Amino acid sequence: MGVIKDNLTKIREQCKELVLTDKHIEELMRRVVKEINRGLSKETHAEADVKCFITYVQDLPNGKEKGKFLALDLGGTNFRVLLIVLKDENEFEMLSKIYAIPQSIMLGSGTQLFDHIAECLANFMKEHSVYEERLPLGFTFSFPLTQLGLTKGILARWTKGFNCSGVVGEDVVQLLKDAIARRGDVQIDICAILNDTTGTLMSCAWKNHNCRIGLIVGTGSNACYVERVENCDLFDGPKSGPNIKKHVLINTEWGAFGDDGALDFVRTEYDREIDQHSINPGRQLQEKMISGMYMGELARLAIVRFTKAGLLFGGVGSDILFKRGQFFTKYVSEIESDKPGTYYNCREVLEELGLDHATDEDCANVRFICECVSSRAAHLVSAGIAALINKMDEPSVTVGVDGSVYRFHPKFHDLMVQKIRQFVKPHISFDLMLSEDGSGRGAALVAAVACREAQ
Repeated sequence: MGVIKDNLTKIREQCKELVLTDKHIEELMRRVVKEINRGLSKETHAEADVKCFITYVQDLPNGKEKGKFLALDLGGTNFRVLLIVLKDENEFEMLSKIYAIPQSIMLGSGTQLFDHIAECLANFMKEHSVYEERLPLGFTFSFPLTQLGLTKGILARWTKGFNCSGVVGEDVVQLLKDAIARRGDVQIDICAILNDTTGTLMSCAWKNHNCRIGLIVGTGSNACYVERVENCDLFDGPKSGPNIKKHVLINTEWGAFGDDGALDFVRTEYDREIDQHSINPGRQLQEKMISGMYMGELARLAIVRFTKAGLLFGGVGSDILFKRGQFFTKYVSEIESDKPGTYYNCREVLEELGLDHATDEDCANVRFICECVSSRAAHLVSAGIAALINKMDEPSVTVGVDGSVYRFHPKFHDLMVQKIRQFVKPHISFDLMLSEDGSGRGAALVAAVACREAQ
């Protein structure tokens, strides 16, 4: 019994580096705001890690948008095409289909990628009998973009496993238009390009007009928020006058926060190892501490370290456990979903990993490690959101949230609410709203609002 207790104490002691203290969070908030201001400023934008791209979305939905719209949602290993019919007051119909992107296309040429997308679009329009119609389309493109207008977005860099040649530095709207033109068989007006955070904000704002922040915690992590135009040096449009809009949505691209060392004071050996073995070392460092693409691997690295030190599984691991990428992020959510004192999901996961010899004590320790990793992610996100809410200083703010980690982790929402409440100015009220299908419906809504404004 003494050895078991000793192991538990040692693991808890060594996991302290994964815990963010309140002092850490205060410091993180200060650094986030500083970095956001650097991204907004013309003088420092070029070297800022958090780019704060202007989206040129200045109108939020008012619930009066109507009509038929297409949406295209590209942000990971597959993409969706949607047909959305907006009806009266918050009523809509939605049809969608998911299309895979083969690895060869993810790493091939840009022409191949956009031809593949255009072909799927045309097939979708045939299937849903809108092949003959000319429809407006909202394009959700969840990679870092420098936007030069609502329908012009230059890809800054690929993330999330993509590396198509001939796209970085190019206008992705034009590349999609060219691919559609090469086919010559469908009529599509691309009305807007946006990323999934903007889509999430728009989708939630359609139902809740208080929504001022969009947040994604899924494969990647990012946030957008409503900023005053006067604070946006790079906004290329009128900033004053009688009918001038005072606000614009900012896509922070905060996944890159810390690329300059701002997170080094809370990074661990696990973070450094993940970064070293990623396809973009030294980039997207905050994202690598938060998102679903890395959370399972962070837990695995800690579990491996404690196994090799003889503190877990009697020092006996398994081939699967020792293989990179084999402890999936969904395992973290499953393990933490077990009721206190029970280890049903945990045992199932460990058996899948070839660890049938795990004891109840091992299960308790594995769960503790998972909790440290996921709580740290939730607290990092909370620091950023609290900083944005305080910066906007509105009396009441709704945060629209989407992404698999937020959606499926049993405690992520509660951890965030608790931590944000602790650090938001006392006079501000806020709530977190799960986005239903944000990036798809949001793209259609941006297109709808653009059509509404054009009329």
